[in-house]
Amino acid sequence: MRSRKGLAVASGGGHWQQLMLLAPAFTGCDVIYVSTNVKFIDPQHCPDFRILSDANRNTPFGAVTCLVQSAAIVWKERPDFVVSTGALPGLICLVVGRIAGARTIWIDSLANSEKPSMCGKIARHISNRWFTQWEHLSQSNKGEFEGALL
Repeated sequence: MRSRKGLAVASGGGHWQQLMLLAPAFTGCDVIYVSTNVKFIDPQHCPDFRILSDANRNTPFGAVTCLVQSAAIVWKERPDFVVSTGALPGLICLVVGRIAGARTIWIDSLANSEKPSMCGKIARHISNRWFTQWEHLSQSNKGEFEGALL
């Protein structure tokens, strides 16, 4: 039996750091890490790595480029699951993965203590599982809380 194949996607900074804290959960899976900056490549922790163009709500052309790149990665790799800690590039991969039949998991950033992130609000309606790292947000936003990563 083949191991489960997944994409683990995050933008730079805290999103990437939180995704790396999840890396032990992927043991036994064939995981491709996807981010927006080549400086994150660490062959020890991320032997298989892809780069996406960064995008946010202020860069619509960047979002289109990211969408095309995400579609190419998902189409080529055919992951069984996509997990993201945010932001927009992670959401785009989540949407494309869901369309392609992958199971999807969104974990909203620890930084969002008062309300879900903008991408998290969208991901809540798209992802198969939606987690927050704040218990009070899980109750008011119909999410799941299993603890914080940090």
